[in-house]
Amino acid sequence: MQAIILAGGKGTRLAERLAGKPKPLIDVCGVPLLERQVLTLQDHGVDDIIVLVNHAGDQIRSFLEERTFAAPVRIIDDGEPRGTAGAVLATLPSMAAQSLIIYGDTLFNIDIGHMLAAHRAARADLTLLLHPNNHPADSHLVGLDANGFVNGFHSPPHDEVADYRNLVNAAFYIVEKDVLLRWRNFSVPCDFGNDLFPAMVAAGQRLFGYVSAEYIKDLGTPARLDQVERHLSSGIVERSSRRISQQAVFTDRDGTLNFPAGHISSPSAIMLIPGTAAAVRRLNDAGLRTILVTNQPVIARGQCDLPTLDRTHGRLEKLLAESGGFLDRTYFCPHHPHCGYAGEVPALKIACNCRKPETGMIEDAIKELNIDRHRSWMVGDSDADMLAANRAGLLAIRVQTGDASVSTHAAGVADVEVADFSAAVDFILDEYPRLLRAAASSTSAAQPGDILLVDGEALGLAAVVTNELRAEGRFAIRLTVEDLPHAAQRPAAAILIVEGTADPQAIALDRPVRRVALHEL
Repeated sequence: MQAIILAGGKGTRLAERLAGKPKPLIDVCGVPLLERQVLTLQDHGVDDIIVLVNHAGDQIRSFLEERTFAAPVRIIDDGEPRGTAGAVLATLPSMAAQSLIIYGDTLFNIDIGHMLAAHRAARADLTLLLHPNNHPADSHLVGLDANGFVNGFHSPPHDEVADYRNLVNAAFYIVEKDVLLRWRNFSVPCDFGNDLFPAMVAAGQRLFGYVSAEYIKDLGTPARLDQVERHLSSGIVERSSRRISQQAVFTDRDGTLNFPAGHISSPSAIMLIPGTAAAVRRLNDAGLRTILVTNQPVIARGQCDLPTLDRTHGRLEKLLAESGGFLDRTYFCPHHPHCGYAGEVPALKIACNCRKPETGMIEDAIKELNIDRHRSWMVGDSDADMLAANRAGLLAIRVQTGDASVSTHAAGVADVEVADFSAAVDFILDEYPRLLRAAASSTSAAQPGDILLVDGEALGLAAVVTNELRAEGRFAIRLTVEDLPHAAQRPAAAILIVEGTADPQAIALDRPVRRVALHEL
């Protein structure tokens, strides 16, 4: 794999930190940015690196000559400012059949192999890395169609009434040389996002949007540089990679994030429940993935079309972003199994594996984002949400903000019940770690065949311990009090069993037990 790093910028806004050096050589926690980029690319299997230089190219050349990297690094001076796209087009004779394009002012930790696989699976002419951020109002946003291909670019300032999705161009691309050859005579100077990409889309070329929650940030200002250094020091950059299993909070939409309003069919019906946006931001800041999984039968019923649903989710994301929050990914089920609605879409009137309480959306997210299900949560207001969580092995948290008049035939069990989404996040970030620390001595000593009894009304304790044991690869089963033969041993709350086989009947349940009492926690 080849990578081309655009390293010709002057770094005017970083002048006070550069001390005369070019921007790609800015120190980031004591290591020059360009060195970090090259080492990261090597780690992901990139074996041919081209650095395009312009301003202070001699310093960059001297820097690279003083270091030895596993992958060969070549320097090409593009001669004059041509813009990002113009510089790459001028380099076509040196390009491989397929290349990564990376900007020289970004720190990233991207699972490049997974992105490349998605590019190939989509048979795309070019793939853009897209990600949500906490300031979409002043970002370059990208529109996608239902299949994930780019259908529009939206530069700031955005129309105040436009409900664009929070999908930001992260300036990290996979390009095919034979595709760029068709544009070699494109007028220069020209940039990718403002000039070349819109022209390619207008010409009908297949630009695919690869949506990722992984870490990529430009550090073109002192404030951004400081933020990136904090993220490096705290481990956020390292933990963000898809190659490391992620913790996630799956969430329902209506009645959980926004007020229930029947079958919502227009963006104007989205009104956030107070405290929701700030709670989402807390999850973002903590490095947990926030994933929306929502049943949208309005599509199958013909009450709403896909573009309108996209704008509805854009409205939701805009309201979250006003408090600095964002959703890492959105999944929706457009199906509905029952017929007889005026204007319904027959092809979507089916029983599927994605409509909650089925787990299709959750399983897709677990696979695509490498989610650790045993350390992740589902927050919702309905039995269907709880049953989906139970089936998928997630901790189930029910909120009380939904429409109590809506009933389902699904029998889901909540591990924890709280007032609203904000309280759910408080449990996840504050109470869960406390319970985990408190139960650690009992769980660490548990052996196959032990029964742990939880006395009292310890909120979520049974679920906490079960999830953590399973996350460690140990087998844990939740029992009911009726499973114990002796009434004297029955606790007031929950029971956990740790066993080396999947059959709870394989051990004698009347054996001596060790208790974990509420007052000890």
